[in-house]
Amino acid sequence: MCMRPPRRTEGSADMAVITYRDALGQALREEMQRDPDVYLMGEEVAEYNGAYKVSRGLLDEFGPMRVVDTPIAELGFAGIGVGSAMVGLRPVVEMMTWNFALLAIDQIVNAAAKVRYMSGGQVGCPIVFRGPGGAALQLAAQHSQAFESWYAHVPGLKVVMPATPADAKGLLKSAIRDDSPVVFIEGEMLYNMKGEVPDGEYTTPLGVADVKRPGRDVTIICHSKTVAVALKAAEQLAGEGVEAEVIDLRTIRPLDTEAILSSVARTHRCVVAEEGWPFAGIGAQVVDLVQREIFDELDAPVLRVTGADVPMPYNKGLEKAAKADPAKTIAAVKRVLYAEAS
Repeated sequence: MCMRPPRRTEGSADMAVITYRDALGQALREEMQRDPDVYLMGEEVAEYNGAYKVSRGLLDEFGPMRVVDTPIAELGFAGIGVGSAMVGLRPVVEMMTWNFALLAIDQIVNAAAKVRYMSGGQVGCPIVFRGPGGAALQLAAQHSQAFESWYAHVPGLKVVMPATPADAKGLLKSAIRDDSPVVFIEGEMLYNMKGEVPDGEYTTPLGVADVKRPGRDVTIICHSKTVAVALKAAEQLAGEGVEAEVIDLRTIRPLDTEAILSSVARTHRCVVAEEGWPFAGIGAQVVDLVQREIFDELDAPVLRVTGADVPMPYNKGLEKAAKADPAKTIAAVKRVLYAEAS
């Protein structure tokens, strides 16, 4: 799927059509060239070129001191990353998937997120934990989970989720340069997506949402893989005369509250689409924000489209039924427009 050209915050005039995977690889290469304190570590990132080939070629260019294969020991190598960040390096720690990061959650939540606060600002922790999250195809319950709401719940962590190749590159570069620990969750089903990406120096600021499609009738708030879902829904709705505005959060924490509120204040209706489970999800935070700040602007209740509140089934048909999709999003939009089919 090709996305529309990105908005540039910094960059050159040249654009190339590349995959989401290669955009991430470009970001890593450029930041490692720019700053000798940046290094990559994780399972199979070096000799194997990465489980998803994001780190392809980096070992040959930077050597084994800066592209480090680790044992299958997430807690251990996450801790090494945190310790090295505390003494001035800028590690990028790849989790083969965020499902496996559960084994490292103590280092992410109890160490990385808290070290600056607990040291009274004396010790920083500029580290990026990155890798794919969410469901792919028939990977079943233990390998299909969207954990962004878990990490966004934790003070001290920034949570970033790019949906396009351009944002993958720009946001990863910004995350590596950030002085806070960043949880960077890539879409496992997005690695082969192609889109235009600026060549050379290009960054996307953290905490700034993006209007992926302007509209006047309803706002669809989404992130990561549900951006493609929302755009497909919006395209179908346009054929019925409904113009939906699609807001890609890009960063879950810090949340771009201004972008959300300004859009909903114009459209007066809102649907939130996310991959995760419904209870205490990202959408719940968005709903709270909208009803608390601009309740009088709403012409209908805010509705949420989420994954089903079950462990992900292995069965292909059940898995499809459990995921957020364009049909469910369109149904929610019609409900907030009071236009359900009779």
